[in-house]
Amino acid sequence: MTPAKVKPRISPELLNQIDIRVGTIESVSDVSNSEKLVALRVNFGDHKRTVLAAMKRKRANPREIEGKQALFVVNLP
Repeated sequence: MTPAKVKPRISPELLNQIDIRVGTIESVSDVSNSEKLVALRVNFGDHKRTVLAAMKRKRANPREIEGKQALFVVNLP
């Protein structure tokens, strides 16, 4: 597998607009009719959100990440 190329640097102004937060993955559930997607229920402390992740084929047991923390960009369109 060839690694992806590093993208060009972004300006400090653009970086300041990105809202990156640590969230705790509370649950992982199957997305019906999808061969790739699982739904992550993520707690950010001030709110909870469901995030779709294409990781069904990447992990034998996607639920092993329940209770773990990860970084999420929360202001993407």
